[in-house]
Amino acid sequence: MTWDDELATLFADLERQAEALYGEERAAELADRSRAEYATVSLASRLMASMGEEVTLDVLGVGSIVGRLDRMGDGWCLIRSLGTDWVVVAEAVAALRGASERAVPEAAWSPLTRLGVGSTLRGLAAASARCVVHRRDGARHEGVLDRVGADFVEVRPEVGRVQLVSYASLAAVASRD
Repeated sequence: MTWDDELATLFADLERQAEALYGEERAAELADRSRAEYATVSLASRLMASMGEEVTLDVLGVGSIVGRLDRMGDGWCLIRSLGTDWVVVAEAVAALRGASERAVPEAAWSPLTRLGVGSTLRGLAAASARCVVHRRDGARHEGVLDRVGADFVEVRPEVGRVQLVSYASLAAVASRD
């Protein structure tokens, strides 16, 4: 082997070592970026990617709700479960199982997802749907949703006085109509 061949072999070996080091550094950098990027992923964006799938939500004051994720809005989701529709307030979700591994960024969401829980409750009130309103503390109010204010909903029971339930205490609304 001539000195030119030895020098070329040496340079080739140094180049392979440099590529290996660059690959290791690049892999570590990509892992760091991936972790940093994932820190911006919200529970709502994971739920959005799970649209149409069966999920289990553990909801404060309610327990586990299992069903198909049908709709999403600003701060709420709709779960269809064995003849019952559940409007679940996102802040009352303690845990989620069955979610997609993906996430859909909010920039890609439909403009309809900007509708808040009040819009959904107004729809139930207009339909005179019989509902069970679940609060985060475990209390329940059964009746027809009557009127929906800016930060509360009126529940008219069959017997008794109208009850006002604040959105801040709301966990979920179950409707069978």
